[in-house]
Amino acid sequence: MRTSLFFIFIPLLSLAQVSFQENAVALGCDNTTYGDGEYGGGISFFDFDNDGWDDITLASQETYPVRFFKNNNGQFTEVDLGIVNTSELKTVQWVDFDNDGDNDFFATSNVDSNHLFENDGNMNFTDITESAGLLVSGHISYGASWGDIDNDGDLDMYLCSRNGDLTSEGNYLYRNNGNATFTNITVAAGMPTENNMSFCAAFMDYDKDGYQDIYVANDKDPVNLMFHNNGDGTFTEVGALTNTNIMMDDMSTAVEDFNYDGLLDIYVTNTNDGNVFLRNTEDFIFEDVAATNGTLMESWAWGSVFVDAENDGDLDLYVSGEYDDATNNLPSAFYENDGDGMFTIPSGIGFEDDLAESYSNAMGDVNNDGYPELVVLNYFPYNMFIWDNTSTQSNNWLKVKLQGVESNRMGIGSWIEVGVGSRVQYRYTLCGEGFLGQNSAYEFFGIGAAAEIDYIKVTWLSGTVDFIENPPINSQTLIVEGSNELSVTQTAQVSPLKIYPNPSTDSFTVSVAEEYTYVVFDSTGKQLLDGVLKEGRKQIDLSVFKQGIYFLQLSNGSETFAHKLVKQ
Repeated sequence: MRTSLFFIFIPLLSLAQVSFQENAVALGCDNTTYGDGEYGGGISFFDFDNDGWDDITLASQETYPVRFFKNNNGQFTEVDLGIVNTSELKTVQWVDFDNDGDNDFFATSNVDSNHLFENDGNMNFTDITESAGLLVSGHISYGASWGDIDNDGDLDMYLCSRNGDLTSEGNYLYRNNGNATFTNITVAAGMPTENNMSFCAAFMDYDKDGYQDIYVANDKDPVNLMFHNNGDGTFTEVGALTNTNIMMDDMSTAVEDFNYDGLLDIYVTNTNDGNVFLRNTEDFIFEDVAATNGTLMESWAWGSVFVDAENDGDLDLYVSGEYDDATNNLPSAFYENDGDGMFTIPSGIGFEDDLAESYSNAMGDVNNDGYPELVVLNYFPYNMFIWDNTSTQSNNWLKVKLQGVESNRMGIGSWIEVGVGSRVQYRYTLCGEGFLGQNSAYEFFGIGAAAEIDYIKVTWLSGTVDFIENPPINSQTLIVEGSNELSVTQTAQVSPLKIYPNPSTDSFTVSVAEEYTYVVFDSTGKQLLDGVLKEGRKQIDLSVFKQGIYFLQLSNGSETFAHKLVKQ
């Protein structure tokens, strides 16, 4: 079995021209303004009925209903799902909180209680907010994000409150009890209860220790907060230690590995003096590169999303804005990545006539052609935008969706790695992104002119690693946890070979029947150790390294094999 382990950021050859066209009405979405509710509402571009097509869900101002648009082979039809809610909605999300394979619906409100609707599997919904322990009257809720704080396979929730009354209650962390109920563990987890005027938050593993941390964007005076997951149900605030404790009018966070170094970066929007682009470093100390990489914007920015628009293999960035024709503020900005992590706003690609006041956006695929579209929820009198991707389709692509077994069913908190020649791309799965947004359940990978993909590697929160060689290009791929497990597949092909104990707290004994050279990599691809294994047994000592997933690569001159090492 051939294993490719390359970690150099090299742009893929591409001749594609980026191009978008606003086609909401033509695609069946008319009269879709949010209204004029305070600070706008959320949008979801997520396949709510699991038929393989990304649907659209819209929040709306008070007295207007939540709206659902089903995608029928690339054309949208508004549908009635029996979910009646005329409160002013903010976040609208689809989440399989009970791991039963269907998508349940959660919505936040800044004027009424939030609501959780359970799906019976046939798209019939029951409001279980009260029995689930999520009924919170009078809590001015905005963003909701889902992750698994204790790696038990159940999705937990972090709920944000943006309330101008700083004496009111703040954010809540809810643990999923696994029985359709939740417990507020904010205090027990060591998190603050005071109001920090938080719009949104994101679950992310910023330090690659296998546990999901939480980053919180705060408006006005409170600094942003980075909560490090201690792995025991508690969190420690490390904003100052990680240099993520920025103070500005923070609206949202977009999380992705924009430079493919295996570390998650954060783009934070601002409605005053410019946005912040926090690049993660090997020491997990972030540095702001917005002013140097071209993404400062300096307008009234709200939602943002990373997207490889032309499938050339690098991540571009789209930002919604609060347009005001009395100023020179940009109504939105599409930043094209040049492949070296530098961004510019190209002209003539379709966004020039955007004059709407916009807040939330999301990314998905209208027609399943592998070229991602953008949807934007706008203030009255503007309809929502569906920015149809009309880029030249000269590049190849891959879409990956996850199905957890031991991990949560949606695969939230997983790392997906795709190797193409000398290039490795990474994606990290989230639920609750940008400003009140939800992206497609598929992760998109552009591969440019490459005619084949070497491998897909998925690292789940459970520690399971799936490894698939030579998947088909230009396809949608569903990966079920454990169906292509690296340790099982690889170990069976090297005989006789034994690795024990595995997992281990310090060292691993490797027994081989012939001589091999070996290299040990961490989960980002960084080489840690190398040497020679003679016939017999040898100790590989990882005691000086932190707990997590490592990979042992063995070569005998003609064949190369890889094995997962789990350090506890």
